[in-house]
Amino acid sequence: MFTKWWTEDSSPSRMMKPLTVLLVCSSLIFASGCSLLPKEQEEEVLPTINPPKLSKKPEYVVKTDTLETKVRGSGRLMALKEEKLFFSEDMSSKRISSVLVKSGDAVTGGQSIAELDVSDMESDLKRKRLETRKDELTMIETLRKADEMTPEQVEQAKIDFELKREDLAKLETGIGKAKLLAPFSGTIVSVEAKKGDTVTSGASVATIADLSELTVAASITADDAKKVAVGMEALVDINSAGQHKGKVKQLPNPKADNGGGSGGFPGNGSGSEQDSIDNYLVVELDDFPAGMNRGTPLSVTIITQRKENATVIPLGALRSYAGRNYVQVVDEQGNKKEVDVEIGQQTATDVEIVKGLTPGQKVVGR
Repeated sequence: MFTKWWTEDSSPSRMMKPLTVLLVCSSLIFASGCSLLPKEQEEEVLPTINPPKLSKKPEYVVKTDTLETKVRGSGRLMALKEEKLFFSEDMSSKRISSVLVKSGDAVTGGQSIAELDVSDMESDLKRKRLETRKDELTMIETLRKADEMTPEQVEQAKIDFELKREDLAKLETGIGKAKLLAPFSGTIVSVEAKKGDTVTSGASVATIADLSELTVAASITADDAKKVAVGMEALVDINSAGQHKGKVKQLPNPKADNGGGSGGFPGNGSGSEQDSIDNYLVVELDDFPAGMNRGTPLSVTIITQRKENATVIPLGALRSYAGRNYVQVVDEQGNKKEVDVEIGQQTATDVEIVKGLTPGQKVVGR
């Protein structure tokens, strides 16, 4: 019996079973052990960095064109005969007793525009006239007794009498200045003062203009005025009336402040200085549009220099260093070389090449 049991248990099939179980358990333990290990991080994918492209400088073709240098200004339609009205400076501190006109009124030369309160002066004038009459009678009596007086005494009496008459004349003139009169026939275009105002030195009371003849008046800077000459062509852009051709008729008075720094328009506000057409650049239009009103805004462009068939390049293609003017020329193969040039007329965008380039060549911009 013992021998049989041993023989049965030692058979190959029985010995394979524990080995199989051992292998399965080992596999499970290994698998479970692997699952306990930390999970490896995935490798980060970096974006592709493309190197920046170098910007290519612009290239320009040398061309032939008409080159014009221009001067620009702004202004308005103004009467050829226009004047601000003031009381004289020696009437300062007097009060205005009445303003006899309003804006838009038609007046004739010599018509009263405004009056001052000079009742105190009129009282003095009445007294002075009585005193002068008395002095006349005294002078007549002095002349009758001239034989009893020395020549010096007679001469002194005459001088004293003439001085008193001079005082009377000054007072009469002063009272005459209390009335502001129209210097010519025209239209009152503005009234700046009212009853009760105190007169100050240089303060205008009203503005009179002859509206039968209007003209283009513009302000330009002193530097631009040096470039302009009478007879130059001008293009005037009038609000609501379009563009009109003309010629420069008059240059501004060199002493006038034409608003170059501040952009203002002299005489267009309540300024105290006397305004005049002489302060402006005047343009005579070839065909003046009908129905225009004084004060209509406008702009003026004057061609100070023009050249036909000029060899030009953009100003941005010109290089300058230490008094040298040059450009970079590029050939058909893309090769670049520096070429010295002689320049002529310039505008805000283009420059004339007098020597060094020919039309059709290509130049490199900056």
